[in-house]
Amino acid sequence: MLDLIRKAVEAPRARAWISIPESGIPELVSVGAQPSGNASAAALPPVYPEWLGDRAFAAEHGARFNYVAGEMARGIATPKMVIEAARAGCVGFYGSAGLPLAEIKSGVEEIKAALGPEARNWGANLIHSPQEPGQEKAVIDLFLSQAVSRVSASAFMRLTADVVRYTALGLTRAADGTIQRANHIFAKVSRAEVAEAFMAPAPEKILKDLVAEGAITAQQADLASKVPVAAEITAESDSGGHTDNRPASTLFSSLAAARSRVAAHNGHPESSIRIGLAGGIATPQSVAAAFQMGAAYVLTGSINQSAIESGLAAPGRALLAKAGPADVAMTPAADMFEQGVQVQVLKRGTLFAMRGKKFHAFYRSGASYETLPPTDQKWIDDVLGEPFEAAWQATRGYTQKVHPAEAARADKDGNKRLALVARRYLFMGAQWAREGHPGRAADYQIWCGPAMGAFNEWVAGSFLEPVEARTVRQIALNLMEGAARVTRAGQLRSMGLTVPADLFSFRPVAFE
Repeated sequence: MLDLIRKAVEAPRARAWISIPESGIPELVSVGAQPSGNASAAALPPVYPEWLGDRAFAAEHGARFNYVAGEMARGIATPKMVIEAARAGCVGFYGSAGLPLAEIKSGVEEIKAALGPEARNWGANLIHSPQEPGQEKAVIDLFLSQAVSRVSASAFMRLTADVVRYTALGLTRAADGTIQRANHIFAKVSRAEVAEAFMAPAPEKILKDLVAEGAITAQQADLASKVPVAAEITAESDSGGHTDNRPASTLFSSLAAARSRVAAHNGHPESSIRIGLAGGIATPQSVAAAFQMGAAYVLTGSINQSAIESGLAAPGRALLAKAGPADVAMTPAADMFEQGVQVQVLKRGTLFAMRGKKFHAFYRSGASYETLPPTDQKWIDDVLGEPFEAAWQATRGYTQKVHPAEAARADKDGNKRLALVARRYLFMGAQWAREGHPGRAADYQIWCGPAMGAFNEWVAGSFLEPVEARTVRQIALNLMEGAARVTRAGQLRSMGLTVPADLFSFRPVAFE
């Protein structure tokens, strides 16, 4: 029977026939065709990669698989990555966060030209930008003008008027009375209280203010008061970049419970809100586990950063390919440095995490550059690669353009000056990694979760081990095919059959 069990796992698209003899112990009697002379044998249905997850998600977004190649900010998730993910039957998100508006527009136009006007399985990223007033509005305006119909909203700590406006402007009522969406928000969250705001209808005050401003119509406000702000909620567990390091199973359960509460309170069916899982999605086992928990879709991030379509330069991708599951660390985020918000980054091969933490310790102590001991001043100058005053003048020039009030405050407050210069260093760390700056390898900021290490262990010795062979298409197809086989192995085990442990793993293969 072991040979049959192996065949059933390795051919998950074929039916497996189970017989239960008088002993009561199930037996696998055939794979594929129904066994002759055994009319009582029960068929175990096929397992297709396309069937894993919520098929309504794939139908809504024009995808073959319930699989999202997630956005990675600052253009790490390039237009090319989005195009290749979409062509592979996945949903792809452009890493538009942190890019100039002109570059975002160019990237969106490149995607649209490649995929055509009918493609629905792609979108772009909107990141919460409290330090840059007006930025969210400007990006949303751009998305609306370019007919970007899917937006992944990340790092939000609260619901904002611009997110509500984007959703409301895409709502219409169909002839049968149902409310339809033209604009879809994928809310990436790691806390139930934040998720609940996206799961619920938009707050009355925000809607009234938007109507008063002429940003939406009264009819659109009425529709927005009846449906969730976001129908897609991405549970962001222990991921690269902004993360609360939540275990996937705990976070998913928490958000599922939140969905139940919000749906009951607002009289919505729970199925109107789909929860996907991100963070730690790197192997067939993790993909299968996510779907088994009830995830509507999975989202991959860190592992795609090492793919050839990534906007990360070759030196950074090479560092990622050597990472183990423990080769990550938390460090202050450039965009929310003063608030103490952290991001998870690659630790192996760089000093960025340690240096970022030291900058934040100086800031938290209340120090300014001028009040620090000479040894610490020298350390700062060495890390910056220039005297602090030169770094401050460059920082001041930029800050005056985007946030004049902060620049004015920093002119009088040395601690604030130190914070702004530190933010510039943290920001530049990502830029140096993106460009592959040869003299700044120790300062590369590479957003990375432990999934990267798990992926490297999985592909070791396979055709996907070399960085040059890693494409978003091959990564996605191997993960989904592998998850189907792991799911089939679980099916057989749940029927009472003894399944060898090695059948719960899958080695990568090159798909045509």
